[in-house]
Amino acid sequence: MLQNPKRYTITAALPYTNGPIHIGHLAGVYVPSDIYSRYLRLQGKDVAFVCGSDEHGVAISMKAKKEGITPQEVIDKYDGIIRKSFLDFGISFDNYSRTSSKIHHETASAFFKKLYEDGKFVEEVTEQLYDAKAEQFLADRFVTGTCPKCGNEEAYGDQCERCGSTLNATDLINPKSTITGETPVLKSTKHWFLPLDQYSDFLSEWILVGHKNDWKPNVYGQVKSWIDGGLEPRAVTRDLDWGIDVPVAGAEGKKLYVWFDAPIGYISSTKEWAAREGKDWEPYWKSEDTKLVHFIGKDNIVFHCVIFPAMLKAEGSYILPENVPANEFLNLEGNKLSTSKNWAVWLHEYLEDFPQQQDVLRYALTANAPETKDNDFTWKDFQARNNNELAAIFGNFINRVVVLTHKYYDGIVPQPNEFSEVDLQVFNELNAYPAVISSSIERYRFREALGEMMNVARLGNKYLADEEPWKMFKTDPARVQTQMYVALQIASALRVLCEPFLPFTAGKLDVILNQKQHGKSWNDISESSDLISVGHQIGPAEILFSQIEDEQIQKQIDKLEATKTANEAENKTITPQKDLVQFEDFAKMDLRVGTILEAEKMPKANKLLVLKVDTGIDVRTIVSGIAESFAPEEIIGKKVTVLVNLAPRNLRGVESQGMILMTNNAEGKLVFVNPDAEVGNGETIN
Repeated sequence: MLQNPKRYTITAALPYTNGPIHIGHLAGVYVPSDIYSRYLRLQGKDVAFVCGSDEHGVAISMKAKKEGITPQEVIDKYDGIIRKSFLDFGISFDNYSRTSSKIHHETASAFFKKLYEDGKFVEEVTEQLYDAKAEQFLADRFVTGTCPKCGNEEAYGDQCERCGSTLNATDLINPKSTITGETPVLKSTKHWFLPLDQYSDFLSEWILVGHKNDWKPNVYGQVKSWIDGGLEPRAVTRDLDWGIDVPVAGAEGKKLYVWFDAPIGYISSTKEWAAREGKDWEPYWKSEDTKLVHFIGKDNIVFHCVIFPAMLKAEGSYILPENVPANEFLNLEGNKLSTSKNWAVWLHEYLEDFPQQQDVLRYALTANAPETKDNDFTWKDFQARNNNELAAIFGNFINRVVVLTHKYYDGIVPQPNEFSEVDLQVFNELNAYPAVISSSIERYRFREALGEMMNVARLGNKYLADEEPWKMFKTDPARVQTQMYVALQIASALRVLCEPFLPFTAGKLDVILNQKQHGKSWNDISESSDLISVGHQIGPAEILFSQIEDEQIQKQIDKLEATKTANEAENKTITPQKDLVQFEDFAKMDLRVGTILEAEKMPKANKLLVLKVDTGIDVRTIVSGIAESFAPEEIIGKKVTVLVNLAPRNLRGVESQGMILMTNNAEGKLVFVNPDAEVGNGETIN
């Protein structure tokens, strides 16, 4: 492990610009990387935190086809939405770029050319899947079929999302083109491959030996499985009409494979940042005293731990990542997040319902982060985190300190008197917290670090509860001066220590404590008991965290239930058409409009109601199996459609003389089939 790096290059996975950002993205990649970067800056470190929109590849083409617009229109639309979401949630990138930019095209092309000229690629003519109807080769995501490893019938041509296996499209059983639905054929085409098998020894030594003890077990385990399974050459070019042209002769109509081009986006984003800031970009990627860290989700582990490092090694002048602290997946209310099924909490929609409460979501996602295993986000847990932790612990402490300081000293930090043993113990604990939190952050245990930060607020609450300055003010005002001074030091420490996790709250504390211009740094908290000085004027109190009410949470749960219902309706299997009948068969049925006059439950039968129905020709008894869907009293007076010439049938001793016509709505509930206008009883339906 690199000790005392001179600078840090922090990368966050490039989001595909084929849709907005949801909480899974935030929890998996962007909040952890932002916490880490903000923490390093508070330590005075030299940090380049880079990201950008991933604007090439099949996902963009698929979205464009689906929406009937050009790929350029897709990326321009979603790049704007994504940038705003990151800005709204305080993700503090030093640079956010685009892989469609000129500097990225130049950087990726030059990288490919260098490897090509150094003989690092293998050129092969292979058979690839081709859609004859669409007259095009099929990129991986344009093919679905059965996974040969787990039997999932909806696997993509590059990956099975059920078992996580990385595939080639030609591995799929019963492949289908997602463009036309046709079965593709094999057709010869020339491509360039990176021979990963030649890098097996290097990767084994570098990761399996060199990072056995410091990489997260979920990352290490997946990489080990890949290497132990035997690495194979991987194509770095594709037959596509969208992306970066392969910059060599004989490659007309071919593009760089998105997983070759996308990680180079980190380098081009750093170049863009350095040019703007008047810096040299190369030390951030080529100096051995730079620490490179990739923040990604688990679906990107193989590309960042096997393929990209092999590319960097092949190029020869780049450093390798010191760590790749990938998170697992975040589920939503017990189900896997799905953009295609709209089973997600979109960031732009969240702010419509919870304005100015970005930190609440950041907190809930960090406290429940899927660091080593999949975790579940629920709205009830979100509410509890806000009400029982942020509001009741953090917000309560700050509010009490500020209100009491204004009440007793007009908002001026009082002069302390002699410190008691309790005071000195509190200072000792406070001085220790930065190192404790640092240790957790530097081991990428952000959930643990957040808990330790909240323990500082708990320390403050306990101190006030034990000391009770509000009871002592009249009897021992000198002691209260010391108590409030100590409490204000804890509040000032919280202002700094919460900033990586809760940047908007830290900003509010800057104003409340009036420390924006002259606050202390992270390391000062370890060394000083004078974080906010005697005589300093603080600002007025402000509610940091409002209570989130049950009604607000129910609204979110109802929204998800509506989504689930819509998905079920969309995916519902329609009963196939029955065998043909002749007109004469239909004409035998006598369908009439009737009205339910009476209704009661049949004794000892959960499903049956006994109805009296006015059919216009008589009043008759009909037994109907709808008792689990309707209470008797709610259907009296209901217009219904009745098959009146159905042969009578004895049901539990009651003769039923007809049948009521019913169907199911989108939610699967029984509904009556009725005329859409007022029609008299006895009118026939024909």
